[in-house]
Amino acid sequence: MTDPFGFLTTPRRPVAARPSQERLGDWHEVHAGQTLLPVVSLQAGRCMDCGIPFCHNGCPLGNLIPEWNVYAAHSDWGAAAERLHATDNFPEFTGRLCPAPCEAACVLAINSEPVTIKNVEQTIADQAWERGLVTPLPPQRLIGSSVAVVGSGPAGLAAAQQLTRAGHTVAVYERADRIGGLLRYGIPAFKMEKRYLDRRVEQMRAEGTVFRPGVDVGRDVAVAEVRNRHDAVIVAVGATQQRELPVPGRELDGIHLAMAYLTAANHVTEGDRAQPAVTAEGRHVVIVGGGDTGSDCLGTALRQGAASVVQLDINPEPDDTRTESQPWPVYPRIHRVSHAHEEACARDGADPRTYSTATVRFEGDTAGHVRALHLTEVEPSARRPRAGTERVLRADLVLLALGFCGPERDTGLAEQLGLTFDARGNFARNAAFAALREEEQPGRSMADGVFVAGDAGRGQSLVVWAIAEGRAAAAAADRYLTGSTDLPAPLAATDGPLTA
Repeated sequence: MTDPFGFLTTPRRPVAARPSQERLGDWHEVHAGQTLLPVVSLQAGRCMDCGIPFCHNGCPLGNLIPEWNVYAAHSDWGAAAERLHATDNFPEFTGRLCPAPCEAACVLAINSEPVTIKNVEQTIADQAWERGLVTPLPPQRLIGSSVAVVGSGPAGLAAAQQLTRAGHTVAVYERADRIGGLLRYGIPAFKMEKRYLDRRVEQMRAEGTVFRPGVDVGRDVAVAEVRNRHDAVIVAVGATQQRELPVPGRELDGIHLAMAYLTAANHVTEGDRAQPAVTAEGRHVVIVGGGDTGSDCLGTALRQGAASVVQLDINPEPDDTRTESQPWPVYPRIHRVSHAHEEACARDGADPRTYSTATVRFEGDTAGHVRALHLTEVEPSARRPRAGTERVLRADLVLLALGFCGPERDTGLAEQLGLTFDARGNFARNAAFAALREEEQPGRSMADGVFVAGDAGRGQSLVVWAIAEGRAAAAAADRYLTGSTDLPAPLAATDGPLTA
């Protein structure tokens, strides 16, 4: 075990990010080149090895956190990596991108600061790769069945890797020119450099997974053709239908959906273009939306040299600590400062966020380009405009980061598979991830052989939920194809995060 008094003698010390001004000069990760060892081993030693480790429940993957904390504390990276990979296909992704609900559920968080689980996870994964401990794991034999995975985000990749290792022949179809889904083009390089994604794709290719980028199922190739070619289909296309802002002036030039802006920036960092199709350079930027995507837009705009950036959030400013309605061990909605917000404060001297505000309309010039945004304060509870509070912001570029509302409906995929939509706009499915066809009722069997995994069925969520769903959908598909399965299923499609 770790030091039984480690949580008392060792203070929490997260891995430090690079200085903000240095980060703004490149697109490398915010922690690139920072010292991880021996800091992380000491931090892992703070783990209490609880009798009931609530961190397991905070993580949908069921990560064996106390176990790999012990190994990390003793610098046994091989054993730590084995325990970490037992539940997580891509810990270098989750260690970089997940907001760590496991830390919120750490028993230490009841009255102290939690273990730096996120840092430990990333370090174990990175050490495993650096020491050559991560190798392809091809199946010992093929069992003669074929599975199509539509979508190559974290859910699709996790499902594909699990099924390939179980002996199925798996083909992953991706409409973009590269594999990775939003990991590739929706996540900026300063949060996760794409080399980590590339090497996982190469590992999977060596295991036998076939990748078919640039193929939009339902448009480029008929769903019937894919369905006839494979014995089962896993739909993991994500929830990429972006929410709109239907206010006067929306049609003006210079107003863009966040994902189009982030994709353009990522094409530059991938080396596809010298300049992005949409740039913030020299412009006064307003980001509408206070979530993670808005923060990603903020960090991107700062690196592109925006003249100024303001981020609008319709929600009230959260408290700095948990409220009574969000007790331990749930993941609380508290005031958080992302690395992009730190960078904005360092560059401009103030937090760029404005809370409890709503956009009323956009104003443009004679050429039809946006030049101003009219906003108003809102009542925190009802989100009603507060009279007499309207004001104007200068805006040369407006980025709409309002979240997502399910899978896109105009791809042809739903119609050709006969999928239904649930009340939230996601693909309907039963608890075993089986997709429901038009003529089916909830709870029917999975004889159809079509499964839905990730945000396409759950709605927009975290990378850990996507991987967990991919693993569970793979187990369901394996059971459908072979009659039984040894693949782990960490959750049911109806499971949700811890709530009060």
